[in-house]
Formats: sequence, structure tokens, C-alpha cells
Amino acid sequence: MTERKISAGSYDLNKWLFGGYENDVITMIAGPAGSGKSNFCILAAVSQAKHGNKVIFVDTEGGFSVERARQIAGEDCEKILESILLMKPVNFEEQKKTFSKLLSTLKDNDKVRLIIVDGMTMLYRLEMGDARQEESDSNVQDVNRELAKQMRILAEISRKQEIPVLITNQVYSEFLSEEDLRKGVKKGVNFVGGDLLKYWSKCIIELQNENGKRTAVLRKHRSLPEKEFSFAITNEGIKKKGWM
Repeated sequence: MTERKISAGSYDLNKWLFGGYENDVITMIAGPAGSGKSNFCILAAVSQAKHGNKVIFVDTEGGFSVERARQIAGEDCEKILESILLMKPVNFEEQKKTFSKLLSTLKDNDKVRLIIVDGMTMLYRLEMGDARQEESDSNVQDVNRELAKQMRILAEISRKQEIPVLITNQVYSEFLSEEDLRKGVKKGVNFVGGDLLKYWSKCIIELQNENGKRTAVLRKHRSLPEKEFSFAITNEGIKKKGWM
């Protein structure tokens, strides 16, 4: 089992995930702002770089902190950071070009052992907002098709080349009427991009942060049951606060 996985960069996370992130699938880490998504990504990136592997890190939200990476890396941090190839698209068109560049980068470098897209739907949401303002169904469909194409590219890379892929995504709560609230209906959590991202992601981890209590919930996995993990973000990375 562990040979088909890479380290999540944390002993406690590895134990919870029974070895770490799977090599041949997309893992989606979803949660609201400030829940720790970028920390999970940086932790995994530094872990691979420490072992001499290359990491492609696509950062659409500006969540990659060089100082945070140095803090986690410790000694030889500059050498470790050299192994992380950072791409920073600022709009959806640039994200599209980044994915084209991604394929050529993989052809030229056989030491890439992890791909991260921190903010898979951030620029997609902005592009979709513009398309809806224009009230053009064809533009909306084009944006959705492009996102589907990008997810398909990531899935093929992970499956055929056995390179693990981590993506992060935002969540939002559905609107409930006063009648629903009176009936005790609880708000459900939805992922930006809907079923599209859920379909391509074979592992889904939802991060929650309620009043400072951080929890990771394993929503989907090919071999593990749904479960929770309470954690704290420390200088060194991520530590468990208790098993649930």
C-alpha cells in the first residue's frame, strides 16, 4: 500500500491516510478560507523536495508562502525551494496556458513526483462570473468545458504516469429557507465546480475550522472509510490534536 503513495509531509497525516496521498489519483482538499488548504499543499511539496524530487506548484490565489516553506523545510531550505517550480496564473486564460506548459514540463523533466494546483476553481469562478454577466450560454459552456479539460489532463497524468495530484477548492453552504430551518434541516456543504471536480477527484478531504477547532474529514477514498482527524497547524507542519 505505502509504495503506491507519497508522504503527506506529516507523520500524523500519513497515519490517518494509511501511508499518505495515492500516486495515481487526484486528491481534492476543500474548505473555506483560512482552513489550512495551502498549508497541506506546502507541506507535501516540501516533503517531496527534501527527497530530491521536483514539484510543480500552480498557485492561483497567492497562497504559496516562501517564508512558510522555509519554516517547514528547516535546514537546506534554499536548496529544497529550488526543487519547487512555481507557476502563478492571474486569470483563467493564463491558467489554460499553464496547463499546456505543464505537459511540456513533464516531458522535459522525469523527476517531477508531485503536481499541486492550489486554487483550482479560483480563476474559474471569476471567468464564470464574467460569462454570466454577458448572459451568454455559449460562454458559460466554454468555461465549463475548459475546466473539465484541465481536470481530465490532471487525471490522465496521475493515472498514466503515476504522479500524485493535489488540488484545493473552495466550499460554500447552500441557502435554507426559514421553513427548512424550523424543520431542523442542516446546511449542506457544496464544492465550487460541483460534480465535475467530485467526479475526477478519487480522494476528497474537507477541511473545517469552527471557532479555532480544525478538522479534516475524509469524504471520499478508494479504500478507506469516511473519518475525521482533528489537527493543529504548527511551525513544523501539521500535528494531530486527537483521533475521531
